[in-house]
Amino acid sequence: MEEIRVMVADATHEKYVDTILQTIAEAAKVRGTGIAKRSPEYVATKMREAKAVIALSGEKFAGFSYIETWGNKTYVTTSGLIVHPDFRGMGVAKRIKDMTFSLARTRWPHAKIFSLTSGAAVMTMNSQLGYQPVTFADLTDDEAFWRGCEGCINVDVLHRTGRKYCICTAMLYDPEEHLPAKIPQEVINRIHQIEKQSNNDNKNTK
Repeated sequence: MEEIRVMVADATHEKYVDTILQTIAEAAKVRGTGIAKRSPEYVATKMREAKAVIALSGEKFAGFSYIETWGNKTYVTTSGLIVHPDFRGMGVAKRIKDMTFSLARTRWPHAKIFSLTSGAAVMTMNSQLGYQPVTFADLTDDEAFWRGCEGCINVDVLHRTGRKYCICTAMLYDPEEHLPAKIPQEVINRIHQIEKQSNNDNKNTK
């Protein structure tokens, strides 16, 4: 077996989209749990926008995950984590999770990263990265995110509880809680103004 490479996906990986979606659907059937359904074009767009991570063994598909942003990019999710059955038990999921988490933290350093999952393995990986269990009220109120749950077989539970809880466990990584000191919001606003002025000055001198 060739070495498994984990990388940020791009347009050259669009040929794996059908395999990815098929693997996700089959895994959901086996587990008997729900999963947000995504279209081929949606997954392909994530690849083109550098918001997806793929694992390959040679040319063979090994695993995948993608990133979504919500609430004007104040919240980020790493979603759709899947490993092909041929490559399970090899630590591939952890490598993909680490890569998507690092990508999200690099692109949106101030965003809260959250996860809705019913998988024990994902919960363990989340905990190792610093996620904490939270209530659904602590997650984004962006309706576009919650519409993604409509394709899940358990969505009736979400509706019956008024979106207070479901089969999935909510987990959240708050970057502010991982800082040794909290910077007041007024100082952050001031920094933004300074940076904006600096950018304007640079444009005017060109």
